[in-house]
Amino acid sequence: MINDSLWVSGNNNSVFVSQDAGKTWLNKSVDIPLKTGFRDIALFDSQTAIVMGVGSGEQSVLYKTTDGGDTWQLLYQNKDKEGFFDSIAFWDRNNGLLMGDPVDGFYVIKKTSDGGKTWRRININKIPKIVEKEAAFAASGNTLIVGKNGKAWLTTGGFSASVYSSDDFGETWIRHSVPLFSETHTSGGYGLALNDQQQLFVVGGDYEQRPASYPNIATFSDNRWKEVNAGQHGLRSAMSCQQKICIATGKTSSDISHNSGKSWQVLPNPHGKKDDKGFYTIASNKMMFLAAGSEGKVSVYSFRKK
Repeated sequence: MINDSLWVSGNNNSVFVSQDAGKTWLNKSVDIPLKTGFRDIALFDSQTAIVMGVGSGEQSVLYKTTDGGDTWQLLYQNKDKEGFFDSIAFWDRNNGLLMGDPVDGFYVIKKTSDGGKTWRRININKIPKIVEKEAAFAASGNTLIVGKNGKAWLTTGGFSASVYSSDDFGETWIRHSVPLFSETHTSGGYGLALNDQQQLFVVGGDYEQRPASYPNIATFSDNRWKEVNAGQHGLRSAMSCQQKICIATGKTSSDISHNSGKSWQVLPNPHGKKDDKGFYTIASNKMMFLAAGSEGKVSVYSFRKK
């Protein structure tokens, strides 16, 4: 989201757009023969966006619009049979990264400098080899994020919850273990976020044990990773911050912090069904949060002054 321009995507090529801060929505789905699920959106202005489709081989695609979703052009299609896109993130209109499932024992990290028309895979000798039983998830569009001054991070899971970091616009990467639940092949890191002080957080858990109690948020502080006690209310797949307010969410429920992620409390949702009071993903801009969940559920939380 940017200002009052809100975009959400999902299965069956669906894209919905609101240009009035969520009051009304228009169906701007991508009308193509290929059926894919759009799991990530890079929004550049109210009219220009790239959506990322997931799936094996050629189901992993990038489509771009420059007219608010009225028309879409194929920007990039995965040609590797083992390939599977997980997340995209851009520093600006031209420079961005794409993260994909491992091929040949290394995560596929690709870089563009022309707005996504062409992509170059980062050399595997600049990326740590994956550890045994490690996995990545196309979970919330937040498994890869970028920050100021060429910083970038990605998170992985499986039996090893990890965050990989880069300080040089994605050219070289270092792996760090993080204190999240990592006892099953579906556990680990699901999303990343920065607070107002550019402090890094990772959220996660296990989507096969969504409501269970386990370490689900960690942060990098004082030069080390620490567990954050947010109540351990199950899987958290995404987090976003505006000024001092941070919201972490997962399908079953959400948590809110009013002090940049130091302390947390449950964010009530009286309208949600049991174990479906939260969302899969969340984004924010200018003191407004946009969350998207199961069965087309969308919610807007506004902290803007009227």
